[in-house]
Amino acid sequence: MPVTDPLADMLTRIRNANMAKHGKVDVPASKMKISVAKILKGEGYIKNYKLIKDRKDGILRIYLKYDESNEGVIVGLKRLSKPGRRLYVKKEGIPLVLSGMGIAILSTSNGVLADREARKLNVGGELLCSIW
Repeated sequence: MPVTDPLADMLTRIRNANMAKHGKVDVPASKMKISVAKILKGEGYIKNYKLIKDRKDGILRIYLKYDESNEGVIVGLKRLSKPGRRLYVKKEGIPLVLSGMGIAILSTSNGVLADREARKLNVGGELLCSIW
């Protein structure tokens, strides 16, 4: 069955692997997913990610991060903008996730950015997801 929302599929796979305490999770690769994984690594939510070549687009392998008590660093993931209802915000409307403890990821004219970076560059865009 074809996936209508690939980014939501990626977030669900990460959420499920995190709850099952897996060390890594594989998702079909795309430019958007690689950009989101880069932000997650930069913000410290995952250990690393790697692009594995195959005959199609490739596979994005995401290595999950856990703390000393074996609890996932990622507590929650939520897809905000959906294919049936896109959610766009101006630079003033970028939400603070958990009063700045989490991050919102946006697709902007400058590429896929975390909320802090988007505020610094004074750009708005499509609210993709929030992570805390």
